Amino acid sequence: MQPVKIVDLFAGPGGVDVAAERLGVPTVGIEWDADACETRRAAGLGTVQGDVRRYGPADFPDADVLAGGPPCQTFTVAGSGAGRKALDDVLEFVEQMTARVNREQIVSDLANLDDERTGLVLEPLRWILEAIDVQKKPYEAIVLEQVPAVLPVWEAYARALRNEGYSVDYGLLLTEAYGVPQTRKRAVLIARRGEHDMKLPAPTHRTYRKGVPRDAGDASKEPWRTMGDVIERGTPFEVISNYGTGGDPKLRGRRSSSQPSATVTGKIRRNRVVSLDGAELDRFNHSEAGRLQTFPADYPWSGRDIGQQIGNAVPPRLAVHVLSAAFGWSPPSEELLEKLDWWHRLPAQAVSVPDDEALVGA
Repeated sequence: MQPVKIVDLFAGPGGVDVAAERLGVPTVGIEWDADACETRRAAGLGTVQGDVRRYGPADFPDADVLAGGPPCQTFTVAGSGAGRKALDDVLEFVEQMTARVNREQIVSDLANLDDERTGLVLEPLRWILEAIDVQKKPYEAIVLEQVPAVLPVWEAYARALRNEGYSVDYGLLLTEAYGVPQTRKRAVLIARRGEHDMKLPAPTHRTYRKGVPRDAGDASKEPWRTMGDVIERGTPFEVISNYGTGGDPKLRGRRSSSQPSATVTGKIRRNRVVSLDGAELDRFNHSEAGRLQTFPADYPWSGRDIGQQIGNAVPPRLAVHVLSAAFGWSPPSEELLEKLDWWHRLPAQAVSVPDDEALVGA
């Protein structure tokens, strides 16, 4: 398929949108956080600052692809009784929504949830069903991603989407298996309308295992990429994680520049960077932290709490692979992926809407 435009829900600072624009697909992203919107606008990305729940497919009539990474902290805490209850609630709502149970009752029930964030993971499904039932213009492709704990929700989405005439695949992807210099797991769902052999993108790089050399393993795949491949410090370095094992600071994780980074979080500035002889070095700046997520080196990070923006983002390099698979395209070439290294500011044709009062396409 040849996409016309992507509408990206919970778009953050632009991980999916950076990937899409490099693939030549226009985007518009809806994002609540003012700081992430500031970054997006500085990058020239089409941006609507506002609550996804206040919009729908009618506001973006030219978009034929839906993407999204809804926040869902309420059921991502392992072993949490409240988390299990929230997940059960969401799975029940998926069934009700796809059965076309009274919409007003569902809205009322969602408003009564203990944590309103629980219902946000259902927003992409609301958009999908509204596009089918109200607009009579189903999305041609759908791309969703989140933390691994959301996989049961994507499984429920997959059943619903198949009943609506989509071909679907979903599962857990390891970012280093796609050339991201970072170990990170993401739950991903891709779907396309009609009968297609939908498959998540095949890994292009070997997976990281502690103590196993990067040139070991499947010779048909590239070695995993290292922090040193994307961050130039002149000499090797080590990163000491802010997080300890069992609260013991002596057991904090360490990765060398010849390894992939551990998962980049919003607290990446708290990670120490040291030389191999233990001397303290400058901690990662915004550009370096962004590079570990495969954002361009000159990406114009703006606003406050940039570390959190970076940590919450989808790695653009992973997104290029996922979008290509969703569209039925061949895997991206290395030449195309290298275009992620630098941004150089996009042309000013991107749309920017300042607040909730203006609607794109209205």
